[in-house]
Amino acid sequence: MNDGMITESNSSTGKRKQENIRHVRKADYLPKLNVQKQIDRLLNEKGDRDEILMLSSFPPRECGIATYSLDLQKALSKAFGDTFKLNIYPLESGHSTFHYEHPVQGILNTDYALDFLQAAYYINARTEIKLVMVQHEFGLFHANEASFLEFLEYLDKPVLATFHTVLPEPSEELRNKVNQMAASVEGIVVMTRNSADILERDYGIDSDKITVISHGTHLVEYGSRRKLKRKYNLEGKTVLSTFGLLGPGKSIETTLDALPRILDEHPDVVFCIIGKTHPSLVKQHGEGYRDFLEQKVETLQIQDHVRFIDEFVPLDRLLEYLQLTDIYLFTSKDPNQAVSGTFAYALSCGCPVISTPIPHTLEVLQDNGAGAIFDFEDSWQLALHVNDLLNHPETLDEMRLNGLHHAVSSSWENAAIGHAELFSKTLGGELPLKYKKPELSVKHIKKMTDHMGIIQFSKINAPDIESGYTLDDNARALIAICQHYKLTRDFSDLKYIKIYFDFVFCCFRHDSTFLNYVDKEYRFTDQNYSVNLDDACGRAIWSLGYLLSMVRSLPDKYRAMEEKAKFVLEESITAMDKSRSPRALAFMIKGLYYYNHYEERDCVNEKVRLYADRLVSLYNKEADDTWLWFESYLTYGNAVLPEAVLMAYAMTLNPEYRKVARASFDFLLSRIMLDDSIRVISNKNWHKKGEPIQSEFLGGEQPIDVAYTILALQCFDTFFPNAEYDTKMEHAFAWFLGKNPLHQSVYNPCTGGCHDGLELENINLNQGAESTVSYLLARMAFENDKL
Repeated sequence: MNDGMITESNSSTGKRKQENIRHVRKADYLPKLNVQKQIDRLLNEKGDRDEILMLSSFPPRECGIATYSLDLQKALSKAFGDTFKLNIYPLESGHSTFHYEHPVQGILNTDYALDFLQAAYYINARTEIKLVMVQHEFGLFHANEASFLEFLEYLDKPVLATFHTVLPEPSEELRNKVNQMAASVEGIVVMTRNSADILERDYGIDSDKITVISHGTHLVEYGSRRKLKRKYNLEGKTVLSTFGLLGPGKSIETTLDALPRILDEHPDVVFCIIGKTHPSLVKQHGEGYRDFLEQKVETLQIQDHVRFIDEFVPLDRLLEYLQLTDIYLFTSKDPNQAVSGTFAYALSCGCPVISTPIPHTLEVLQDNGAGAIFDFEDSWQLALHVNDLLNHPETLDEMRLNGLHHAVSSSWENAAIGHAELFSKTLGGELPLKYKKPELSVKHIKKMTDHMGIIQFSKINAPDIESGYTLDDNARALIAICQHYKLTRDFSDLKYIKIYFDFVFCCFRHDSTFLNYVDKEYRFTDQNYSVNLDDACGRAIWSLGYLLSMVRSLPDKYRAMEEKAKFVLEESITAMDKSRSPRALAFMIKGLYYYNHYEERDCVNEKVRLYADRLVSLYNKEADDTWLWFESYLTYGNAVLPEAVLMAYAMTLNPEYRKVARASFDFLLSRIMLDDSIRVISNKNWHKKGEPIQSEFLGGEQPIDVAYTILALQCFDTFFPNAEYDTKMEHAFAWFLGKNPLHQSVYNPCTGGCHDGLELENINLNQGAESTVSYLLARMAFENDKL
């Protein structure tokens, strides 16, 4: 992400002379921009939120750090826009001026010493600014390093610095500069563990001052590589690609020299070179480097196998180019390049990568198995790696998956979480983070659904038809899509309401119970006869009750479901009379609760008392002074039990139900709500009576348990509005957005899907039906006034 040269020379006398010259230039410059009036105006504007101010190059300036800063600003706004506002104070140089798309907080031209003083004056005077973040790369400040270091000392607000370049084995002069910067800031952000190690080892900077936050990557909705190749006239081709602002440091010629050997084995290969020449290079040398590359292509006679995309490609197109790429080639010849945004983008699009050994790629590829490493400028070695991988497509697929695991963990959403947590820590907890809820989306649920129903599992975000279907998933999907229709009146939901209801209806058997498992050929599987299906039957009754509670709001053509749903619910309730499964009893109570709304009656189905009494009996049998629960262990779907008992109280006004519901729910919350965050019971280790709660994170936390807890909190907040259940709802929902042991977002805003939970070290990449529907149910709980 270099943007200029590193300078370590100039005597102090020379610096003073240069600064005097810049003061004079600035004096001529000031009247034109009326800078002081602009600063005074900004100071008089009162902000409505705390502000974080970021000094950085910024688009339309074309450089890697500018793009990085824009992506970070967008990610922080989406995730924490209700907590604070990240404002930009752009860095410029020379006579260049840019027209910024959004208002900026002044401009700091790094060629002029006075600009640093004015920026410091503005920052110190504006009370809303709580913290300053500086995106640092030596080239951004090389013309005026002394003024920059003085600027850091002038500031009376805490400062964080992101180091985009960390050079090993520094000279004494460079080491002193970096240490002076480090002494003036509260913390330093680097993007790789290797950079942190260099700062500790070679610069003697305390590890407590360093935070590693990976370079953000863009989540993508992985599409068909074949379709994208067709779109870009690359059908039938094996695509190698590289992208970024062109310059000699990219060493594109290394790949061009390797291509003849690659084409000998794989004549269908096309190499795409995506990006325009670096603007600074064009100013100094014109298009000499591109001309050199084009001449080499002709000399090697590989014109039919090289495609130049000579433009600053918009993000959406860039991500499509990367998704259609079979192997991404990173050939930088700078061994000290600390981090590469282009490399991070490629991983996020599922590209296996062959790279030179810069610290960033070494750390990721060697640790995660997402690609291969070759020596700088070694075309023979590069060709060997490309041919070997193209000859072993199963290895490419494995690398692609490994890269996606890393990319998801380092997404911009997760980079935003890392930065926001650092901001809060730096400010001593005076910036309590409020996670911003995403807009409602049913995109992935509908993608997971075919004419039969919602498919059980996915591979990443692609439906896996081999997994078949379940009654469980379709019953929950019926509830979720009915709720979504109530909220939005989106008529496209109606089709899916009918699909999910028809699936539930088809699972209804002649004995008035339900089967759960259906394969891709729409046949009931043998698994139905080897497991207890009471819980699945209970969920079906819950879904039918909910459908009936809102069926009269559907258009007439969909009202045919009404009589069918009523018949199946009443018949199946009778068939479940002898059930003793706590969760089946709870789901049936929930179904009857909503069915009661459909009947619009004060009296209640006697089954409610029957089922609630059974739950209370289980509670009375197990509960004692220290264990207020229905079973001798806490397993999955726990919150539905006290929620159902409270619903039974709502229908019967039996005070014992109210007492048991409140006591058991508060007991559950005492086990899973810790330090304003939720830690649901792991499926790796159930919590047994008499044992201490598991404090060590073991993985195995699933969205469905978080969702059931949120639904129960919503219900309890209705009956106990002053008990802060609504606050706990917010804390619990933040689990989906990154307030969890992995500090990673479980919800995927790109697809509208939800990942399948927290493993020990990473998010489960798949976005199956259960997880995605659970997330949607939890999200819609916050639209309570409309439901």
